[in-house]
Amino acid sequence: MAGVVFDGGVALVTIRGSQRKVFEIYDRLMFSALGNQADIEAVRIAAIDFAHQEGFRRSPDDVTIQRVVGFALSPRLKAAFGDPFRTPHIVRALFAELGAEPERDVFHTLEFDGEFRSYSRAAAIGGTTEAGEEMVRWLERGLSEGLPTLRRALRLGLEAWAVGKLACAGELGEEPSAERIRRTLREALREGTVEVGILDRKTQRQSKFRLLEEKEIEGLVSIGGEPAEEG
Repeated sequence: MAGVVFDGGVALVTIRGSQRKVFEIYDRLMFSALGNQADIEAVRIAAIDFAHQEGFRRSPDDVTIQRVVGFALSPRLKAAFGDPFRTPHIVRALFAELGAEPERDVFHTLEFDGEFRSYSRAAAIGGTTEAGEEMVRWLERGLSEGLPTLRRALRLGLEAWAVGKLACAGELGEEPSAERIRRTLREALREGTVEVGILDRKTQRQSKFRLLEEKEIEGLVSIGGEPAEEG
């Protein structure tokens, strides 16, 4: 799962099987995760409940990823991880928050042991910590020229997904070629589906979240798994 900023907001990009992976948490917040499906759902529900309670007791502007992850979720995962009589949550999560301007967009990653980190322009989770780190490096390099279009952000996200896949398999090497990345994506899309959730800064709706429809994604990604060219 890759999270990346673009010129109109924030995107979470993945390739999934049958289970949906990207969800809204609150008006400007979204979430995705890897791991045990029951644990993912438990974290998702806990995040939604806390966010809505915060919005009701305080104000919608006070509902931030920092508070959701730091106050509600991290202590819960740490308690389960440190208790020998409880089963730890098998989950690795990625959260995104849309700021009032691009400079205030933020991501958080949350590990099964409750540890979390904050990122500003891109973040990722993979099957291993090392895979996630390689994905972030790929995304950061792709963002070196400034805010990308949604098409470019989707391309970067899919490339990073492939990098994570190769890293988990121990096949990343020094620098994966463009053809190796395309081949990895083509293989994944024989059984998987691209899923993209965005937080749209340009919309007038209170909720900034939406899932891209299949036709929208097809306009950004060519058949066979190769990202479409800019244009």
